[in-house]
Amino acid sequence: MSKNKVRQLAECKWEYPKYGDMRVPVHFYANTGIKETTGPEVLEQSHNVACLPGVVGSSIIMPDAHWGYGFPIGGVAAFDPEQGGVISVGGIGYDISCGVRTFKTGLKYKNIKSGLHNLADTLFKKIPSGLGSEGVISLTQKKLDQVLLGGAKWAVEKGFGEYEDLEYIEDFGCTPGGDPQKVSKNAKQRQNKQMGTLGSGNHYLEIQYVQEIFDQETATAFGLQEQDVLLSLHCGSRALGHQIGTDYIQTLGRAAQKYGIELPQRDLVCAPINSREGQDFFQAMVCGINCALANREILGHLAREAFAHVFPDCKLTLLYDVSHNTCKIERHYVDNKEKELYVHRKGATRAFGPQRRELPSKYSGVGQPVLIGGTMGTESYILAGCDSGENLAWCSACHGAGRAMSRRQATKRWKGQSVIQSLAHQGVIVKAKSRKGAAEEAPEAYKNVSQVVNATHQAGLARKVAKTRPLACIKG
Repeated sequence: MSKNKVRQLAECKWEYPKYGDMRVPVHFYANTGIKETTGPEVLEQSHNVACLPGVVGSSIIMPDAHWGYGFPIGGVAAFDPEQGGVISVGGIGYDISCGVRTFKTGLKYKNIKSGLHNLADTLFKKIPSGLGSEGVISLTQKKLDQVLLGGAKWAVEKGFGEYEDLEYIEDFGCTPGGDPQKVSKNAKQRQNKQMGTLGSGNHYLEIQYVQEIFDQETATAFGLQEQDVLLSLHCGSRALGHQIGTDYIQTLGRAAQKYGIELPQRDLVCAPINSREGQDFFQAMVCGINCALANREILGHLAREAFAHVFPDCKLTLLYDVSHNTCKIERHYVDNKEKELYVHRKGATRAFGPQRRELPSKYSGVGQPVLIGGTMGTESYILAGCDSGENLAWCSACHGAGRAMSRRQATKRWKGQSVIQSLAHQGVIVKAKSRKGAAEEAPEAYKNVSQVVNATHQAGLARKVAKTRPLACIKG
């Protein structure tokens, strides 16, 4: 991709026009500062996505984008099955349905200070975290199949959560269209004892407080006030999702050859949506989504127990739960005609505007909560979807700060213990299973999340509602 082709279309919106084998242009949402920190690999990957069959609109790059497998992390693309559109493992990622869930606690910052260390210790003991972590739930294959069909609804029915939660989860806690028979025995075996576990990497459970409100009307609809204490957790489908990706990389690789799809890059293996292979992967991927929704529901249940142990009178109510590694069937407008599209969001958050019928009634008129995680030492944000996001990016927004350096680079520069101590001096308690993991997640290894969010807001992808600050963070 030639850099001299770039042109600015609007504030925080840039375009690489269609040329050569591209079927659509590339649209890049960023302020100048973030644009300069995004490497050429991201631009090249988005160019390659723009060459895939059936892609419509544009190949989209979010402000937090960085290099990924096939698609960039922070990449969005929609495919029309009527135009030979494809489905791609690389457009979803291996951590299927990784996402963020945020609770309101009913506590204020001033009320939690004295018990914060005790609460952090209790959460750390209660929440299984770390690489390969196992929970107290052990499922037979038959019961796991029920999870893959039922999602968070299954968890609630089994006593791991509250029925009131379901209204505030995307797809109301259960994504339709999954088929457990399309998930390998190996994937199910790997997931056997991982339900209700946080995992490692950038997954976290964080106690936060609301530092600033930007949009009072929307904040009121969300039930947020300054100094409110929140609990956010970030994780996905654990080993099952990773194995689904691993299995179907092979399947879709063969399918691309079978159907004569010319791949601009081999990591973009894909299959036509309407093919047997494409539908098999989609149905398995939906099972991965439901696994993640159930996992976060169980973790929320464990967090409620931990809070009740330290603050018996508090009640955790769910603000929202939304994923950022999925492919969803959604209705959007293409050339003023409503169509059913397969929207790939890899490291990008669904951000439905106020008029979407999929919203909970409480949020109708203000938009979907969009939960943006920062780092262990920096702010996070709560945004709201807006109508302009429909035409800009298929109702999508950023998902976090976005890495500025690799994990290997981070561990060469920082030691985990020094990161933990530095954050303690800043008033942030960090409980980590792995010192190496803490080094990988050093705040300086990420982009400036406020710049990312400001670009998202200014571009019209989603609007700022509230900023939060971390108090304690549980890491794998």
